[in-house]
Amino acid sequence: MKALLTLLAAFAVAAQAQNVQSVAQADAALKKVAADRTAVHDEFAASERECSTKFFVNNCLDQAKEKRRAALAVLRAVEVDAEHYKRVDSVGRRDAELAERVRKDAEEAALRSAQPPKPPKEEKAPPRPPTGPRVAEREADHAAKVKRQEEKDVAEAATRAAKVAAFEKKQVESARRQAEVERKKVINAEKARKAAERAAAEDKKAAAQLQKQSQQPAAAK
Repeated sequence: MKALLTLLAAFAVAAQAQNVQSVAQADAALKKVAADRTAVHDEFAASERECSTKFFVNNCLDQAKEKRRAALAVLRAVEVDAEHYKRVDSVGRRDAELAERVRKDAEEAALRSAQPPKPPKEEKAPPRPPTGPRVAEREADHAAKVKRQEEKDVAEAATRAAKVAAFEKKQVESARRQAEVERKKVINAEKARKAAERAAAEDKKAAAQLQKQSQQPAAAK
């Protein structure tokens, strides 16, 4: 039981200090969460075996379950933080790649529009007057369209990233609040367990005194 309380306190400190700054840190945090979650389940199994030897078995098991639930909630908060960072990083890299492709397309269109049109081939008959837009005009129109699309893609990427960040922030805050609630439950449950053990000890002591008093008259006779 004491080992699980120590482990829970370590988890709470880790969750409060969690500040992922890179994908590598996020991966390391997720790996540690997996290991710590296994440790929590192992500790619970040990607590079950210990509770089976006590008089108040059900009360002991309830306390162990509360501690396990609180520890898992804290680990979930750390896990949400790490997963949130990885998702935001993935969206940012994807949007950056899209913006880079749009930029390169715009540069290529600008280079094409800057090149002079090829001279027409000499022909015996006079060339017919052009009926459609000239090449330079078409290239300029294309460059303008590419630029507008680039601005639209960048704006949409920023909006999408903001929505993802807001959603993930709500998840992180919710997980942290749940972890705090579970931590308080464990503290209260631990107080109740100690009070129950003190009451049981006092009852045992009182029963021993009554038995001793009931044996004194028989000894006097």
